[in-house]
Amino acid sequence: MLLRVLGSAAGGGSPQWNCGCPVCTEVRSRSGLARTQSSVAVSTDRRRWFLINASPDVRTQIEAFPALHPRGDRTTPLEAALLTDAELDHTLGLLLLREARTLRLYTTPATRTTLCDGSGILPTLERYCPVEWRAATPGADLALADGLSCRVFDAPTTKPARFAAAVDHGRVVGYRLTDQRSGGTLVYLPGVQSLTPALRIEIEDCTCLLIDGTCWRDDELVRLGLSGRTSREMGHLPIDGPDGSLAQLPSLRAGRTIFVHMNNTNPILLEDTPERRTVEESGMEVAIDGLEVQV
Repeated sequence: MLLRVLGSAAGGGSPQWNCGCPVCTEVRSRSGLARTQSSVAVSTDRRRWFLINASPDVRTQIEAFPALHPRGDRTTPLEAALLTDAELDHTLGLLLLREARTLRLYTTPATRTTLCDGSGILPTLERYCPVEWRAATPGADLALADGLSCRVFDAPTTKPARFAAAVDHGRVVGYRLTDQRSGGTLVYLPGVQSLTPALRIEIEDCTCLLIDGTCWRDDELVRLGLSGRTSREMGHLPIDGPDGSLAQLPSLRAGRTIFVHMNNTNPILLEDTPERRTVEESGMEVAIDGLEVQV
């Protein structure tokens, strides 16, 4: 199984267009540090690809990755898109895929309801192309393609629902993908508020884990005067601290752990910061756009 990180930053990208925080300022001053918004592509045969989340940067991300380019006419290697939630930074790119002959879309029922009745993205998309919706039900296994299976698991959140009434199940999910030929397992979890016992079971012993790295500190945005809410209040487990992800992840025994979905304020976006060194000295990694991982 091959994974390509199409985008490694959180919503707004890095740098964020309206932000002059120290990290954004530094990213702007150097070449090669900018990141697009979070998304990955996965394949077992390098011919058929599955997109996980469709960011507003999806067109640029596809053009940067030749394996996703069309073959001859308008036949595309993109088999389907899977969504982890209904947030705009993970779904607006669906509208940019409107030229598709048919778009197969895997979401939870909760996410589909939000896309239909809340943000209106799905009804708008359906005006342009047929959408073949398939339920990605937490606790269920999906057969995505020959040799590639996927387990959907709930990532409980208390984050306020923006567009629809709050539900207890399926607002945010992760995916555990298994290459049935090699036995390799990949977990993609760009949004997680707490590593609950049930979540830990889903993650344990995976070959590779790509996990939420939104904020370094829980009060990161508060300290910068950019928000009154903490990382956890926004639905994201911080990396640092005695109960942060950096302290908890080693016990899950993932073969390789990579942080994705970094907010534009997060100092691990810069290679020469103490925070970045702490991550790397722990044996974990920070994703960049274009990173490829063989699982």
